[in-house]
Amino acid sequence: MTEARIDPLQFHGQPALSLTAPDGAKAVILLHGAHLVSWIPAGGAERLYLSERAVFDGKSAVRGGVPIIFPQFAERGSGPRHGFARTRPWQVELTRGGVDFALASFTLRADAETRSLWPHDFRAEFTVSLSGARLDMELDIANTGTRPFQFSCALHSYLRVADVETVRLEGLQGVRYESAGAAVRRDNGHAVIVDDEIDRIYCGAPDTLLLREPHRALALQSENFPDVVVWNPWEVQCRRMADMPADGFRRMLCIEAARVAQPLELAAGAEWCGRQCLVAV
Repeated sequence: MTEARIDPLQFHGQPALSLTAPDGAKAVILLHGAHLVSWIPAGGAERLYLSERAVFDGKSAVRGGVPIIFPQFAERGSGPRHGFARTRPWQVELTRGGVDFALASFTLRADAETRSLWPHDFRAEFTVSLSGARLDMELDIANTGTRPFQFSCALHSYLRVADVETVRLEGLQGVRYESAGAAVRRDNGHAVIVDDEIDRIYCGAPDTLLLREPHRALALQSENFPDVVVWNPWEVQCRRMADMPADGFRRMLCIEAARVAQPLELAAGAEWCGRQCLVAV
């Protein structure tokens, strides 16, 4: 029987870990941002979108994969856009392989630089586990300080698709959403279809969604993430992004497990955990 493998490597010049489950499922996670940049289910093809123009300088956010958004979402706070977790170096906390899985955990702790951006003590832990057609991601936030703090977070998953105009996202019928520059609306369609720029925060979304393509699908299941963000920049916005090719929007759709509509207050000494599972079907 093939054993699980967990190997250090350089990915576009950045330190990373490669996970390989005994059944051949694979993932690559950068130490920069604990950023998952690749996931290939056993016997399958790449399911995450990573821009060909992504910047790997150890400082900038990487365009694609699964950036970790913490402690704020977008400009909803006084710190850097989408927080600082995605641009900070994380430490490898734990690696483990079993007869049917491979797992790695990474941690980020408060230091002088994070406190200059957000004046709180915390520990963040991100765990990736893969087996067969399944990928599990877990984000754990602990308040290690002496006073409560509020935060927002998301797993900003860039999912690879053959052509975004052919996909259907099922499970959000009847869920209200916020959209930039528009009043709160309710999705009344049987499925979300992308044929223009989309940037929506679905509030109080169901735990299970299904992304359908003509010849494959992806099931998404979350726990303790009450919101779902759906984003595609479409043609005009994509051309303005230096780190994406002009046609990159056609090959991706962001479906993000999120806690952003209402920031969470975490008491001193308390801990919060959110999970997302992706299954290729």
